[in-house]
Amino acid sequence: MEFDTIAAISTPMGEGAIAIVRLSGDQAIDIADKLFRGVGGKRIKEVASHTIHYGQIIDPKTDEVAEEVMVSVMKGPKTFTKEDVIEINCHGGLVSVKRVLQLLLNNGARLAEPGEFTKRAFLNGRIDLSQAEAVMDLIRAKTDRAMNVALGQMEGRLSKLIRKLRQDILETLAHVEVNIDYPEYDDVEEMTHNLLLEKASYVKNEIEKLLRTSQQGKILRDGLSTVIVGRPNVGKSSLLNSLVQENKAIVTDIPGTTRDVIEEYVNVRGVPLRLLDTAGIRETEDIVERIGVEKSRQVLKEADLILLVLNYADDLTAEDKNLFKAVEDMDVIVIVNKTDLPQMIDMDTVHELSNKHKLVTTSLLEDRGVDELEEAIASLFFEGSIEAGDMTYVSNTRHIALLNQAMQSIEEALQAVEMGTPIDIVQIDLTRTWELLGEIIGDSVHESLIDQLFSQFCLGK
Repeated sequence: MEFDTIAAISTPMGEGAIAIVRLSGDQAIDIADKLFRGVGGKRIKEVASHTIHYGQIIDPKTDEVAEEVMVSVMKGPKTFTKEDVIEINCHGGLVSVKRVLQLLLNNGARLAEPGEFTKRAFLNGRIDLSQAEAVMDLIRAKTDRAMNVALGQMEGRLSKLIRKLRQDILETLAHVEVNIDYPEYDDVEEMTHNLLLEKASYVKNEIEKLLRTSQQGKILRDGLSTVIVGRPNVGKSSLLNSLVQENKAIVTDIPGTTRDVIEEYVNVRGVPLRLLDTAGIRETEDIVERIGVEKSRQVLKEADLILLVLNYADDLTAEDKNLFKAVEDMDVIVIVNKTDLPQMIDMDTVHELSNKHKLVTTSLLEDRGVDELEEAIASLFFEGSIEAGDMTYVSNTRHIALLNQAMQSIEEALQAVEMGTPIDIVQIDLTRTWELLGEIIGDSVHESLIDQLFSQFCLGK
């Protein structure tokens, strides 16, 4: 498969020590050779693959020096895209990197679309679709655990398992066809029935194993949407600052200081939290604060985890009790804060209201109880099982949806076998399972979906 030559800036825009401009395609070496002036007249066309060279980028029209660079030369197929790849390392300023890119575009390259380098790696057979998606997961990983899951998928751990399941289904379908076409034995129908039952049960069990990891995998990939709620001035913003370990939110003794939802990512024992500090939920005449309260109620409905904060130095109020009712069917950790002050809260009532929810006491002012809170968050969702490094985690929403569809299809096949349905009908369900699994790795996926997936990548990747 032949493509034109693409170029893009592969490092974040802004000032830095180094910026990289990437070039990939059949004309990559020719274009770089036209612009590069190496020490002693060195030519890019003449150097060995997988080497790096110092020199200057020249504007061929004016013969002026545009930038001082290091150029890496990697000849296909032993590259990420399986095409010839050039990476130009220049100074990390906005002007210098854009100047180099513009020269490449003026001399035969085309500006790459978002994710086009990875898309070419997929289309050229370097990686499958699940591995390509893992590249973006790796870039976006917010904890070591999330990064390890993405690395496992990028190395093909999920792909190998999916390919094995598809091969098992294919071999089963082939055996069934042989038994149907060559019915030389009286018990051929029973043999076919037993074979289908055995193989379909095996595939179902393997899909179940993958789906059991999906909740943890998705949390590691996307983060837990965690909302801090409570009445004004109970310490919600202090809790945000304590978990983030930075003063992100304004903390005062004045109720209603937080007027909007503040969002921040934080790593808690390897669990990524998308932490949302909300305006205190209370009745108020202040128009701006009222808008913040309404936003708080909205994010509450969409949360994966609720951190409900109470004030140790204040009586429980009707507002506190209403909050307990609002989150009673959700994953909640109750935090009784300000234990450095004299007790006013009725802890027996708190325990009664907390019921099945975990309860932690803290003094954020004195930095007490934060470790216990972090441990409660980690154990609530993972219970230690995430440490199993040899497990194949499913974290991608698209993969989870396809696995659920494949599970439904294989269950229908099993039901059909047990009911004595004609074999050709059972084959339809098995074939559908095979196709759905193929969509995960890109063996049977529509071109428009591929375009949509790669459009979500960053430019230059």
